[in-house]
Amino acid sequence: MALRPFPLNPLLTAIAIAYRNPDLTLIADQVLPRTPTAAEFKYLKYVLSDGYTIPDTKVGRKSAPNEVEFSATEVIDKVVDFGLDDLVPNEDIEADNQGVDPLGTATAYLANLVALAREQRAAALVFNTNSYVAGNQATLSGTSQWSDTTNSDPVAAIGDALDVPVMRPNIGVFGQAAWTKTRRHPKLVQAIKGTAQGAGMVSRQEFAEFFELQEVLVGAGFANSAKKGQTVALARVWGKHAAFLYRDRAAGPQAGVTFGFTAEFGSRIAGNMDEPKVGLTGCQRVRVGERVKEVVCSTELGYWFQNAVA
Repeated sequence: MALRPFPLNPLLTAIAIAYRNPDLTLIADQVLPRTPTAAEFKYLKYVLSDGYTIPDTKVGRKSAPNEVEFSATEVIDKVVDFGLDDLVPNEDIEADNQGVDPLGTATAYLANLVALAREQRAAALVFNTNSYVAGNQATLSGTSQWSDTTNSDPVAAIGDALDVPVMRPNIGVFGQAAWTKTRRHPKLVQAIKGTAQGAGMVSRQEFAEFFELQEVLVGAGFANSAKKGQTVALARVWGKHAAFLYRDRAAGPQAGVTFGFTAEFGSRIAGNMDEPKVGLTGCQRVRVGERVKEVVCSTELGYWFQNAVA
């Protein structure tokens, strides 16, 4: 069997796949579900009008049915390699660590950072003007923002927005800051709870049932925007926005349509190799990575509220 330039370690790979930082709620895999692909992949994007333009279907007794033609654009893309390394001194591995595995700990931290980087990429793609057609987005400001509990009306705004895309969205995506203020808006509480009292909060399930959605996803992760060595500046990855998307987990190359997906070549990997020239007794280089590409393939299948709250 050919030698790998970077040997994989099955034990570390298992840790990398299973690890989730309990302090973060990462939703990228739910918003843009992973789809196995080759390193270079392609998909067909059909013309929107082909599925909605009604031809003359009447057939005469001695005539042939009208012919229609479907056109599609082949989109070619490829996954991108993402990964991180950490050097673990051999003296740390050989020391009595009271049951703590330095290699496993390094793998867990690397896996968390790789996942957080993916979360940031997904948020930047989903909450982006270019990911929606012109009529499927709104920028809220001042009294229209849902943090203005006196003048704004998220019930009407969201209800109307859900009717705009050609396929009605079935999931809601909120940044934590947007969700916290939206869920306690008096008009939303009154409408869902069926009470004149505006105080209180609605749950994700109540919100989903009220607007006839399958799921409400809330991105609660933090990321540090400061450069190394500077004072930590934490901010929510998903910001203060909200979007409503049509998601079909079963969508594939030949059938189905969905707002977006994540092309994934293989699975997340983790491994270690000797670094004998680093440190007095050498080190182990631990690596965690994945080959993925986040894609928005149907800009007509979502509606985005930029700056939903102040």
